Amino acid sequence: MERTRTRPGAAVFLMLILGHLGNALEVPLDPKVLEELAQPPTITQQSPKDYIIDPRENIVIHCEAKGKPHPSFSWTRNGTHFDIDQDPKVTMRPRSGTLVVDISGEKAETYEGIYQCTARNKHGAAVSNNIVIRQSRSPLWSKERNEPIRVQEGEALVLHCRPPAGLPPPIIFWMDVNFQRLPQSSRVFQALNGDLYFSNVLKEDSRNDYICYARFPHTQTIQQKQPITLLVLNLDAVNETVAALFNETDLFSDGLAEERKPTFLIPSGSSSSKLVLRGQVLELECITEGLPTPEVSWSKLSGEFPDKRTSIVTFQKILRIVNVSDADAGEYRCTAHNRLASVHHTIRVTVKAAPYWLTTPRNLVLAPREKGQLICRASGTPKPTINWAMNGIPIENSPEDPNRKVEGDTIIFEEVQTGSSAVYQCNASNEYGYLLSNAFVNVLSETPRVLTPANQVYQVIRNNHALLDCSFFGSPIPKITWFKDSQSSTLEGDPYLLHENGTLEIYVAQAFNSGKYICVARNTLGIAENHVYLEVKEPTRILKQPKYKVAQRNRNVVFECKVKHDPTLIPIMIWLKDNGELPDDERFLVDSDSLTITDVTENDAGTYTCIMNTTLDHDSASAELTVVEAAPTPATIYEQPDPPTDLELTDMKPRSVQLTWIPGDEHNSPIHKFVIQYTDSLHDHGHWHNLTHVPGSKTTAHLELSPYVHYSFRVLALNAVGLSDPSNPSHMYKTNPAAPDENPSGVKGFGTEHDNLMILWKPMSGLQANGPGLQYKVMWRQKDVDKNWTSVTVANVSKFMVSGTPTFTPYEVKVQAINNNGIGPDPAVVTGHSGENLPVQAPDNVQVLVLNSTLAEVHWEPVPPKTVRGHLKGYKVSYWRERSLHKHNPHRVEQQLLTFSGNKSHGMLPGLQPYSLYLFNVRVYNGKGEGPASSNLQFETPEGVPGRPSFLRITNSNLNNLTLEWGPPNDLNGHLTGYILKYQQVNNSNELGPMEELALPANKTSVTLPNLKYSTRYKFYFNAKTGQGAGPVITEEAVTIMDEAMPSRQVDIATQGWFIGLMCAIALLILVLLIICFIKRNKGGKYPVKEKEDAHTDPEFQPMKEDDCTFGEYSDTEDHKPLKGSRTPSNGTVHRDSSDDSLVDYGGGDGQFNEDGSFIGQYSGKSSIRETAEGPSPVNTTTMNSFV
Repeated sequence: MERTRTRPGAAVFLMLILGHLGNALEVPLDPKVLEELAQPPTITQQSPKDYIIDPRENIVIHCEAKGKPHPSFSWTRNGTHFDIDQDPKVTMRPRSGTLVVDISGEKAETYEGIYQCTARNKHGAAVSNNIVIRQSRSPLWSKERNEPIRVQEGEALVLHCRPPAGLPPPIIFWMDVNFQRLPQSSRVFQALNGDLYFSNVLKEDSRNDYICYARFPHTQTIQQKQPITLLVLNLDAVNETVAALFNETDLFSDGLAEERKPTFLIPSGSSSSKLVLRGQVLELECITEGLPTPEVSWSKLSGEFPDKRTSIVTFQKILRIVNVSDADAGEYRCTAHNRLASVHHTIRVTVKAAPYWLTTPRNLVLAPREKGQLICRASGTPKPTINWAMNGIPIENSPEDPNRKVEGDTIIFEEVQTGSSAVYQCNASNEYGYLLSNAFVNVLSETPRVLTPANQVYQVIRNNHALLDCSFFGSPIPKITWFKDSQSSTLEGDPYLLHENGTLEIYVAQAFNSGKYICVARNTLGIAENHVYLEVKEPTRILKQPKYKVAQRNRNVVFECKVKHDPTLIPIMIWLKDNGELPDDERFLVDSDSLTITDVTENDAGTYTCIMNTTLDHDSASAELTVVEAAPTPATIYEQPDPPTDLELTDMKPRSVQLTWIPGDEHNSPIHKFVIQYTDSLHDHGHWHNLTHVPGSKTTAHLELSPYVHYSFRVLALNAVGLSDPSNPSHMYKTNPAAPDENPSGVKGFGTEHDNLMILWKPMSGLQANGPGLQYKVMWRQKDVDKNWTSVTVANVSKFMVSGTPTFTPYEVKVQAINNNGIGPDPAVVTGHSGENLPVQAPDNVQVLVLNSTLAEVHWEPVPPKTVRGHLKGYKVSYWRERSLHKHNPHRVEQQLLTFSGNKSHGMLPGLQPYSLYLFNVRVYNGKGEGPASSNLQFETPEGVPGRPSFLRITNSNLNNLTLEWGPPNDLNGHLTGYILKYQQVNNSNELGPMEELALPANKTSVTLPNLKYSTRYKFYFNAKTGQGAGPVITEEAVTIMDEAMPSRQVDIATQGWFIGLMCAIALLILVLLIICFIKRNKGGKYPVKEKEDAHTDPEFQPMKEDDCTFGEYSDTEDHKPLKGSRTPSNGTVHRDSSDDSLVDYGGGDGQFNEDGSFIGQYSGKSSIRETAEGPSPVNTTTMNSFV
């Protein structure tokens, strides 16, 4: 069975409530108070000191300030007043000092110079840094013609780049004509000046496209040098050349180049010197030549390389140390060796330093006749000179003030007067740079104000810290006193602690501390008070805890959990199984003080925890459930053991005691172990804690004790069923106080503001204190700078604020426990950092490489660690699509943000829109926030394949043609070069016919397809294309029709084979009927034909052919006259006799008829032709003509 109890930690609340006050008054952040307070100007934003502008963009010089009243702004240029109103190209933003220069139609270099902003109101003037405006430059490469370079194999060689001087300097790289980087190695490598060095050349180095490229990062332009041709001649070629010239057979004895020892090319000689500034990057270069290729190594003669700041790059040729410190000065040795010899070069490094802050002056808010001082301390090499100015005017030229005295880096104010508010500037400079800081002295007379809301109610659990807030403001600084209810005496001393910011702390709150508290703020100008209320609540306690259970399967189990809590707090009971939610099963029944599980299964075994929550605290207890098989017969009853009895203390010593006891009844289950618990009536009365345990076979225990504790002990027995009830407590045993055995844990140091260091630790309990008068000795020092520790001793707190620290500086901190009997052991040292500030530098050398139409890779140079001013979290790339490269497309701005964690130097921008103009910038961020963004750079994505056409529809369907209309793609993604139309037939079985393809120009939006097959379904595939290829396909289907009056469904039936066969059969039946009618009518009259038919009956009659549904020949034995449609003789002639009434004549088209006109009219050729033209049936009309 386990039990835990937690209550809200006072340390967290204290961290939120307590601020800090130095010797000067802090201006409150309450906006209502700020609106009424006069305040001199403060510069809040300004452009960097060295500001390189893009000549293609407007110039924006930032200057923002705050103050009451709001300040006005003015500018100087090159030391003289800059009249903005006289230059129509220059405007100043409203309520701001930021200048915007419109350079359209002007040269940006016209506005180069040194600018300084002044923000002024009636209480003083603040000035910005000198902002040097320079135009970025990317001059063209001077035209030159590079003659081929011929060099003997094995010799050293330098290919000079000599790029044009730009601002900022260009980045150099070597590539070939295909824009591929030239491979580099320890033999072939690029020096810092951009030249390409060969320690020795090989035959494979011969090529005609050694090209040096210069990339100017600010304008994102790349220029290239004329290609260099290198011809490497081996000794055999030299011998052949000499033999041809001088008729000699051999000049060199063999074809191998002669080996030679290493020689230094850069730097030359045996020694050189190098100057570097503190905080910058030191790069030492060692370039050698020799054969075989020399190997290079580095060492420091006067010490070791600094860890984590040193790297050796470019195939060991360059030693790089970032964030240089004074300790990096000394002699560095470069050693080059091959198998012939070793050579050395010594470089003496001198470290100088531009000014850097030790203590920046802080704003002062003083009351009349108060004292104060401004401190401005900076260091550098050489030591900086400190110069003071007031409201932008050198202090020696400012009006004299008898209450002000300047002593080097400090200004001392004595009995300041009303109206002496001003802004003071501290300038620390040496030959390598300067620092400028503004700090105002604001003289105010303000009556006290209590800023904490009136009648605020604070609730706290008994025996916890209580913190009553009394935020205040006034000038002079008010004195805070506290009163309780109607008492006239102030609350000070034990158990109260009054903090400098007015907060009243009650270290251990009890019920009698509840009530009304009055906070009174008083200064010479007046008095103010505020009422707050404290309610001390009873803690939540579990009185009856759930106990260990062994249950048979299919039985019921009940865990009890009875709780006591403060009646004014609303409790919430929660049950957990194995630290998770209870199973969603109706067998689990939760009551107000119990959990019942019916029909227990093996899956129900586990640990069950009841938790009682209130708004201020909670308590919990756990018990385990074991499920066993049901016994078939009555089993032995197993129960938890009876509690031990007769506890006795023997062998009592200052730090130990012997405890003995008599075990209780085991109840058929052997005792596994005894658990010894204790309570401390001095510090934690009524709470029992586990001290130790011993095996069940023992009845004694040797107990190690702590000093200054009033111990009582009890013993519990544990068997397989569970824990017994506790035994009766032993007699009390008091240990004597002693010095602390341990120090506070959880010590950490961090900053809450950019100029402070918060030291936190976990408070020690009364048991850990070992005696009365517990205090903490807090010690700190700046790492690697201070040798001595600064310390302060505090009590009843768990944190201490160190003010006035440099931004994000490592500090070593430690906290030692002290009581009335002595000090604790030497504490462990913990490293922390003072507060972070926003990064001050944007990433340099930002560049982009467009990989394809939808993906780009951004590269940047990581900012120097010093400029991060905090824990580097990573980099953020903001990018947005400015517009499409199509002029008719509208602008669309869809800003996106990608975060790259860690010290990254590149990242991918996915999902880009092809054929678009993008803008982006990069900024670094730390735990405080984001730094300034790099200048907006732009890049263009190349063409991609177009999107799907916006629509495709069939607008006109005829018998043998279709008209298609379409809309261009919504996403052109480039210049549209045309469309591709493919189509194919689809039969009724959905089988596809051969594919037809048609290329269409980009300016068309419709096409008509002629000569299509009628009554046929077609499937169309349509897509657009650019120079990069074809885009996705849109499909459509349509059917040609046979006749406007008939639906396409009938046309489809007419094309079926069974339908054609049916029509042939019907036609055959009609023909048979006609023949019968023909024969019967001829029998009734006296026609020549009738007589001939009678003479030539059945033998001459030819039956119908079965293969093609036609009749055979009908011939006359007299005349041998063929019927129309019958086969003619082989000579192609037909013999006719003198008879006018033959069937041949009736079948002719001349319109003649003999005696029976009705017969001739019915079977005339014209009638057959008319029916064929009008009828929709596809029956072959030649079949009818064969008979007629």
